[in-house]
Amino acid sequence: MFKYHCLNPIAEVGLEQFDEKYVKCDDFADADCVLVRSAKMHELELSPQLLAVARAGAGVNNIPLDKCAKNGIVVFNTPGANANGVKELVLAALFYSSRGIAEGIAWLSSHQGEDNIAKEAEQQKKAYAGSEIEGKKLGVIGLGAIGVKVANAAVNLGMEVYGYDPYISVDAAWHLSRAIRHVINVEEIYANCDYITIHVPLLESTRKMIGAEAVKLMKNSAILLNFARDELVDEEAVVSALKVGKLRRYVSDFPNPVTVGAEGCIVTPHLGASTVESEDNCAVMAVKELRDYMENGNINNSVNFPKIDMGVCVTASRIIVFHQNKANTITRFSAIFGSVGINIAEMNNKSMGDNAVSMFDLDSPLTEDIIKRIGELDGVYRIRVVK
Repeated sequence: MFKYHCLNPIAEVGLEQFDEKYVKCDDFADADCVLVRSAKMHELELSPQLLAVARAGAGVNNIPLDKCAKNGIVVFNTPGANANGVKELVLAALFYSSRGIAEGIAWLSSHQGEDNIAKEAEQQKKAYAGSEIEGKKLGVIGLGAIGVKVANAAVNLGMEVYGYDPYISVDAAWHLSRAIRHVINVEEIYANCDYITIHVPLLESTRKMIGAEAVKLMKNSAILLNFARDELVDEEAVVSALKVGKLRRYVSDFPNPVTVGAEGCIVTPHLGASTVESEDNCAVMAVKELRDYMENGNINNSVNFPKIDMGVCVTASRIIVFHQNKANTITRFSAIFGSVGINIAEMNNKSMGDNAVSMFDLDSPLTEDIIKRIGELDGVYRIRVVK
């Protein structure tokens, strides 16, 4: 029996994926696995029995990834589950940032109840005249699940699309329209595109990746869209550029004191994945990831450990060892098994940066002594006996 806890409300369609082997618990400290959306976990004490955290969404900056890794706690996210919801909001942003729609609505609201509003609106509408997006150039930075959907949809709207992603996956490349111009240098997007939208994860290497130097390369008429994370953009530099007419508009889905109400900024209240469909998709995917890990030990879509999947165990036992990515580690594990005559039927080892995970299917049951000996090896974070 596994205990799960929800740090945020999770769509019921997702929780229904749990079967009788799972029971919901009210206390985070009692949980074997946890589901989370936006709740901040950095200050929470991680209990020794916690095995996994599943983020029902893509961003994981609310989760202490390194701390979890060193405790052998696997953190999952749900890439692509909310991609369509974000894509649709980005498309909406392309339209409302081009046509003065938001400003026009705000002006009308400020004249509520006036009898001659129709006549005044006819005189005022020139102030909100905009431009059409057909035939314009859109630069998409980051061609993951969301970026690919945005790029393909923009092609269908008649835009000329530039795509930049030095780490594009084979799967994403297969789904990308042939009409998209794949550029090698992001500066080509900055210099040529009328609209620029960013869809990359927030890492130390991407924090404020669009700063003052990038803005200098952009057209004065360019519109910058950010539906990924606000910290990817040096927003102080962008606001300064808007004041002097260096950019046309900045559209963000992340309200903060820098951008809300600032000249040239259109900010929405983090609506990207706030659709019933996205929340359902994320919940279902998160629960399925947890179940495969809890029941089989397989790791798919983790952000702090590599993908490792050996299906369902058909041997006497399965063990997972979380450890530092160091030379000769596997040799030391194998030596312990060999010293007591345990045959390794199948094994797999994968690494991600400083962290690694090794999975062993064994022809004999494990003993407490073997588990203790492996756990005492230098660099081992945690041992989990799946079977």
